[in-house]
Amino acid sequence: MLYKSASDWRAAAQKQVLFFGMSGLGKTRLANLLRDAGDWFHYSIDYRIGTAYMGEHIVDNLKRQAMQVPFLADLLKSDSIYIGSNITFNNLAPLSTFLGKPGDPAKGGVGFEEYMRRQALHRRAEINALLDTPSFISRARDLYGYANFVCDTGGSICEVVDPNDPQDEVLRTLAQNCLMIWIEGSEDHTEELIRRFTRAPKPMYYQPQFLNARWADYLAETGLSPDAVNPDDFIRNTYAAALHHRAPLYRDMAKNWGLRVSAEDVARVSDAQDVIALIATALEVRGEIT
Repeated sequence: MLYKSASDWRAAAQKQVLFFGMSGLGKTRLANLLRDAGDWFHYSIDYRIGTAYMGEHIVDNLKRQAMQVPFLADLLKSDSIYIGSNITFNNLAPLSTFLGKPGDPAKGGVGFEEYMRRQALHRRAEINALLDTPSFISRARDLYGYANFVCDTGGSICEVVDPNDPQDEVLRTLAQNCLMIWIEGSEDHTEELIRRFTRAPKPMYYQPQFLNARWADYLAETGLSPDAVNPDDFIRNTYAAALHHRAPLYRDMAKNWGLRVSAEDVARVSDAQDVIALIATALEVRGEIT
């Protein structure tokens, strides 16, 4: 582990930390609190995915939609208009929109084969973005003069690593460069995330084995043909199963590669010093994660 004790962490001239866990439990909030202190570089994995690795795919998808409108198609073909993605740390909608949802095209769905192609693109992009972490630590220090670094991962990190493989390239790279911290939610948090997602479902990345199994089960349970599936119904159905699928993966990541803090404690922090104290406490009280 990068820091052996709370005192090591507090005394470190260069603090490097990474947060992981379910989306919606406070990873980006903690990163923003640290960044707002003025001496932390905030590296967002999802932003890196959406700009460096998926940006062209996202824009091509936007253009594909625009080409269906004759007025816009003529302007695009004559280079009279520019279409771009305004993705930000706090607005990742362009990336979600590209991932899409499988099902009825009339309801905004895409074919399952195309959906899986986009999922595969995201997988490669996420792995690349995670492996870029050491270079961004150096870049933050050498180019911008930031001594401290926080990596804000996406909720799907657990889908692209094997937490029980001590030779996993991504986890070895991350653990050698950052103190990895899991934000653990309770069952109440899980139920709230499900309620929130039900109100506003959004595309996400999942392991292909998990997704293929969910798609087959959904078709069998509903008796629908693939092009008759309501896309929002399918991803709502999939999300709840995904949270339970991901929980043991996060737990094993923390057990084998890092620490954990509770979402309740995360919700109580209000500034960068609180975050530093939270991490120090996690180092002090760390015990076996079962």
